[in-house]
Amino acid sequence: MSNFVELSIAKAINAGLRLGTAEAAERVAAHEARLLDVLRDALAVIAGKLARAVDRLGGFAARHRALPTLGFTHFQPAQPTTVGKRATLWMQDILLDLEDLEYRIAQLPFRGVKGTTGTQASFLSLFEGDHAKVRELDRLVTTRMGFAASIPVSGQTYSRKVDAQVLGVVAGIAATASKFSGDIRMLQAFGEIEEPFEKNQIGSSAMAYKRNPMRSERIASLARFVLSLEPNANQTHAVQYFERTLDDSANRRLVIPESFLATDAILVLMQNVVRGLEVHPARIRRRVDDELPFMATEEIIVRFVRAGGDRQEAHELIRGHSIDAARAFKDGAPRNDMLERLAADPAFGVPLEDLLAVTQPTRFVGRSPEQVVEFLDEHVAPWLARERDGVDVEEVRV
Repeated sequence: MSNFVELSIAKAINAGLRLGTAEAAERVAAHEARLLDVLRDALAVIAGKLARAVDRLGGFAARHRALPTLGFTHFQPAQPTTVGKRATLWMQDILLDLEDLEYRIAQLPFRGVKGTTGTQASFLSLFEGDHAKVRELDRLVTTRMGFAASIPVSGQTYSRKVDAQVLGVVAGIAATASKFSGDIRMLQAFGEIEEPFEKNQIGSSAMAYKRNPMRSERIASLARFVLSLEPNANQTHAVQYFERTLDDSANRRLVIPESFLATDAILVLMQNVVRGLEVHPARIRRRVDDELPFMATEEIIVRFVRAGGDRQEAHELIRGHSIDAARAFKDGAPRNDMLERLAADPAFGVPLEDLLAVTQPTRFVGRSPEQVVEFLDEHVAPWLARERDGVDVEEVRV
């Protein structure tokens, strides 16, 4: 501490003040300082692991930036996107979490030197009524502890709303990871993308052929636990009557560490999954081919009109053949043959080669490949430049 602080403490002792009160206040202040410092460090650890996940996902997105895949809205096949573009959606959520983390770390306040009930009465007595010196002591101790500012006013403790704000950020990270894991679990069910699978890993004790998404399921499980803890912090803050009650203590000793520990485990798992994602282009293309003829109907109508046909007539022909092709496909046909049905219809009159040309998947992904490159260059790279020194990737056992 500075000489000013040391001399102030010495003066308090020499003045014969009631040391019991001073020591109690000092213990509270020290405890609060340690906790806030730990919270700040814990947020920094989480930020480093998030940055590592972004780094891994960035490489994945770049490699697969132009690989067309089915998009989904309402969990129904929709206009194609690319595998890399979908990865940028996961990354953008992480970057939003990192922004929240950086803001919360920067804004995390210190309690300062406020005394037993926050009035600074003992310190005002120490300095014989000199308010300026009390304020200066608060500022010096806050700076010495490495904080930019202290809470302007407090009760016996810093406001437990700060805990709620911190756990809100932590829960947001859990939600991001849970969304990611849900997408991976569904993609694995489709056979398009799979999480890593160790050589001797057992997918099911009863069904030897199975390859279950155990890591992603574990992420979802832990994330649900973290999300369940977030409301607890606001509930605790809501019952801190007047200057402070002690029903926060036992609760916070469980909720705060468990939130961080579970989120840490989530990010360890997430890094492991991202590092070993397996992409199956043939399966992805097959699923695109099954749906793309339906999505290309607008382009097909344009071809029909260019060949001299009527748009309304084209719409009716396509509607009839698409319904028949969809029914046949659902009833066991090996593939979607709508294009062949149209080409064979004399009333349509557009060759199959022309129809196939307008149903190339790359025609329907828009700017997805370019969006991936732009996102990585303009948004991800600046973050990684600051957070490159993240923690090492821990081992995951399944």
